[in-house]
Amino acid sequence: MGERLAQEVLEVIERKPNLRKISFVAHSVGGLVARYAIGRLYRPPKIENEDSSADTSSENSRGTIAGLEAINFITVATPHLGSRGNKQVPFLFGVTAFEKAANFVIHLIFRRTGRHLFLNDNDEGRPPLLRRMLEDEDENYFMSALRAFKRRVAYSNACYDHIVGWRTSSIRRNSELPKKDVFFVKQWEDSLDEKYPHIVYHEHCKACDAEQLDPSSMEDDGSDKIEEELVKGLSRVSWEKIDVSFHNCRQRFAAHSVIQVKDEVVHMEGADVIHHMIDHFLT
Repeated sequence: MGERLAQEVLEVIERKPNLRKISFVAHSVGGLVARYAIGRLYRPPKIENEDSSADTSSENSRGTIAGLEAINFITVATPHLGSRGNKQVPFLFGVTAFEKAANFVIHLIFRRTGRHLFLNDNDEGRPPLLRRMLEDEDENYFMSALRAFKRRVAYSNACYDHIVGWRTSSIRRNSELPKKDVFFVKQWEDSLDEKYPHIVYHEHCKACDAEQLDPSSMEDDGSDKIEEELVKGLSRVSWEKIDVSFHNCRQRFAAHSVIQVKDEVVHMEGADVIHHMIDHFLT
């Protein structure tokens, strides 16, 4: 899917030669597809003079996505940490037996995508694809591509999303999740913002090196070794983490679709999330 998306982007660019900027907005597994695609489309910055002393962190030294300036990279309810960990697929109710069973049969339902999401793929003995997407390898510049964007955003359902868990979509450990009794009660009584009643928490997370992480923050009763690697790897770039709650909505049990207004009529209660996305979109 990532290869096809990359090819489609190139075809659009070829048809529209005046394009100068590019952004991605992706829902669910589409966020992983987009991360793969940008890794394929990334072009390193051109160095005109090897002896140049230019600051490599400046805007002018950023790489591009297929020659275009990378602006927004936005994911909505995307399983960045995969789906294998405890409560990462909420409809399994966090029951260990169910989660282990799903781990063994998921490929029968979702084929290769299932293996990728449950981190069971080992093509030619290599690590799982989501793990490999934490690095630049060969002609795939996965992390350089993410770093090229001016803004990276992860919208997450804090509750009632039965497909993608809160932890994986917000790129956090259990210990890093905002406490529900701190901000959910405020939302139920008096929302954070009348314009965006379902946005309950907005966190700006700076990039941090793996070596700088507090070891005590790595204690997580719901993660395994590879999930910890995914958290640390993705934390090397800055993220805006935006938590959403549809607790009081009639369609709250369809939160995975409401957050992106999949159907204009049925899921309209999520419109404020889309307006929030538009109002904060860099151009």
